[in-house]
Amino acid sequence: TLGKERQKTYSPFLPVCPDSGHVLEIPVLEIDQSNSKIIFDNKGKKLESSILDGNCKLQWKVDWAMRWFALDVDFEMYGKDLIESAILSTKIINLLGKKNPSGFAYELFLDEKGEKISKSKGNGITIDQWLKYASPESLSLYMYQNPKRAKKLYKEIVPKAVDEYLDNIEKSKKQTEQQLVMNPVWHVHNGSIPKEDMIMSFSMLLNLVETSNADSKDLLWKFVKKYKPNIQETNFPIFDGLVGYAIKYFNDVIKSQKKYKTPSEDEKKALEALISTLEKCNDQMPPEEIQTLIYSTGKENGYAENLRDWFKLIYEVVFGDENGPRMGFFISFFGVNETKDLIMSKLK
Repeated sequence: TLGKERQKTYSPFLPVCPDSGHVLEIPVLEIDQSNSKIIFDNKGKKLESSILDGNCKLQWKVDWAMRWFALDVDFEMYGKDLIESAILSTKIINLLGKKNPSGFAYELFLDEKGEKISKSKGNGITIDQWLKYASPESLSLYMYQNPKRAKKLYKEIVPKAVDEYLDNIEKSKKQTEQQLVMNPVWHVHNGSIPKEDMIMSFSMLLNLVETSNADSKDLLWKFVKKYKPNIQETNFPIFDGLVGYAIKYFNDVIKSQKKYKTPSEDEKKALEALISTLEKCNDQMPPEEIQTLIYSTGKENGYAENLRDWFKLIYEVVFGDENGPRMGFFISFFGVNETKDLIMSKLK
């Protein structure tokens, strides 16, 4: 893996300067194998140094193999860009008389454009940023799945990843022992999956942050308790964490990206018809019943052939996004009158 010129002076050992204590990246002149020493030129001064007792630093290509050797490493994961180094390190440790660890090469992480994440570019999302907006368990789940497939890792992926984590917890409650082992959260939680009921999805919670203008956990919990009046924060630690994450994520990521659609006259009439429909609803109605009425309103106002566009219109006007919550559930949670007022405010 080295060029011809580099091969002439390459040494796996980088000497430490006896004067400054700095590691010297300089050509090695001679190698004294019998005495475990190297001889090098330090600014015109010919010096010799033992490779032992902290007098040298190993270069990367051999350092990895020596870590395996010294620490008895039996398993190593690495990005596919290090496959060549892993092959070389395997040869080195085998020459030294030890077995190389079992290896697993994973795909690289990409940004939202499909480009390789680079520290210098600052694209993608860092682990610290993820943990500011979501739990370590949601990140573990995201990392756990499909390691051989390149993953896009950017801020906008976080809500979907969190909801997938919550969904897997819900699924676990109805699974057999054999099915549980195939559920990724079983592995994320080392076989002890939380029993907590999920109050709502993270995506829904983000919509609630926006519509309620909640800027603190206490205020957001007040809105949640309108829907679930008898719940206590201490009994829902996962959801309590989500409440805090949702406020941070909305303020840092979503707020600046909102683009609210100004409806055309026909679109405005359709949304006014939705307001009229909601006037016939109440907070005691099941979410499914409200959802059915929303479907019917769309069909009666020009969206019979494409209800997807009907909901897209609602989301773009009300939430400033092409995607949004299941409206029947959102309305039953946020309140019928509150939702009417919200839509009316967007039509002014």
